[in-house]
Amino acid sequence: MAGLRIALTVIFIIISIILSAIVLMQEGKSAGLGAISGAAESYWGKNKGRSMEGALVKITRWLTVAFIIIAIVLDIKSF
Repeated sequence: MAGLRIALTVIFIIISIILSAIVLMQEGKSAGLGAISGAAESYWGKNKGRSMEGALVKITRWLTVAFIIIAIVLDIKSF
């Protein structure tokens, strides 16, 4: 059981580092001056889910779920 705990801890640390990097790579949610000129309604604004930004959001969600689940499993005292 100690080996499994060590493996989960290593995976937890790797997910933490990757999650931090992905969050820093994402753009801010504020529209800025683009909302004034109407740039938010462009092709790229409408199809954001298919872009690199959309992929980063999806990866962030999955890594966050994995992070929380592993944190809960590592916190169980009887493990």
